[in-house]
Amino acid sequence: MKKIAQFSKMKVLLTVALLVCAASICQAQNKKNSTKILPGAERMDKYLPYLKNKRVAVFANQTSTVGESHLVDTLLALGIKVVRIFGPEHGFRGTADAGEHVDDLKDEKTGIPVVSLYGNHKMPTAKDFEGIDILIFDIQDVGTRFYTYISSLEFFMEGAILQHKPLLILDRPNPHGFYVDGPVMQPAFRSFVGQQPIPVVYGMTIGEYALMLAGEKWLSAEANAIHKINCATKLTADTPFYLMVIKCEGYDHNSRPVLPVNPSPNLKGMESILWFPSTCFFEGTVFSEGRGTDKPFVYFGHPTLPKSMFSFTPKPNAGAKSSKCFYQQCYGWDLSAAPDEIIAQLDGKIQIKYLLEAYRLFPGKDSFFLKNNFFNKLAGNATFQQQIKDGLTETAIRKSWEPGIKQFKAIRKKYLLYKDFE
Repeated sequence: MKKIAQFSKMKVLLTVALLVCAASICQAQNKKNSTKILPGAERMDKYLPYLKNKRVAVFANQTSTVGESHLVDTLLALGIKVVRIFGPEHGFRGTADAGEHVDDLKDEKTGIPVVSLYGNHKMPTAKDFEGIDILIFDIQDVGTRFYTYISSLEFFMEGAILQHKPLLILDRPNPHGFYVDGPVMQPAFRSFVGQQPIPVVYGMTIGEYALMLAGEKWLSAEANAIHKINCATKLTADTPFYLMVIKCEGYDHNSRPVLPVNPSPNLKGMESILWFPSTCFFEGTVFSEGRGTDKPFVYFGHPTLPKSMFSFTPKPNAGAKSSKCFYQQCYGWDLSAAPDEIIAQLDGKIQIKYLLEAYRLFPGKDSFFLKNNFFNKLAGNATFQQQIKDGLTETAIRKSWEPGIKQFKAIRKKYLLYKDFE
């Protein structure tokens, strides 16, 4: 039995050595080829020393991968003691609908308890962190204010700081990191789809955003008062810390990353991901935003638009069990294109021309926006909706965004870990 235990230990150590070696080789290749991006999770030599002999909790979902393996599976194979998992909207395995209540559970594959931070509570409690020495946050973000993973990050940071738990953020590239655009959220419209005064597209990785949350003291007064908050990118293995970002290799804000795993059930590939900041506003209207089709946020429309337009019929499917206009033939737009073509169409801006045209064509102007004011939560203000109702041009609307964008860019610059696009 002793020989078997020694053999198992040697096997784990050999696996660690091989992965660290592979990461080093990949990093060397990235220096030669800047288009290949290595996310923080794959730079294992940078963070494994902090996990040795520690009880680890991981905030993760289906995007938290190391090559072809899930981060949790990888850590367990390396002998790291993962004792708890935290999950965001859509759940740890990424199968729940948008906004669907997600319960705590035990992961079937690993047997590890999974605490949902999109169920009975969004802020982790002291009990959630019991028996944990160090926290890891590793989720692929999409880079838009109303995509809820950054709100989950904020609450997770709050809990970590208040409970004095060190937090490692394994950074990942932002598919919308090459521009900043949209109205800046006003405090009165704060919600889980918009926590902070940032534009719709804020042009930061999730690691950079975390540094900004702490640096600008945008957390709670209690968390901001804890003077030991230490935001760093280089620390020795024996240095205590509260927040540390493991950077991506080969990424900067001119990159155009292709995400290997869909970040949520209704962002089905790069077409949906790239159009999302522009067409998600339709979630605040009576229009179908394409949920229940193969191309959410690429298809959008309504049964009352001209029948000469593109047509589609949304129906329930995995990740969209219920939504607007199900089983009704809708008429509208199909923005399908290759990712490079979409990026060229975006031209570094949110495209609001489709929203303005949809309002112009819609016969019942008074019922275009949902009565629950969700559109205003997405916009982060009540101004944008009124501008559309008043018939303002795209140029005039965009001009009203400029002062807020300029002010935000000055703040953003202080926390960038990678070369900027301007």
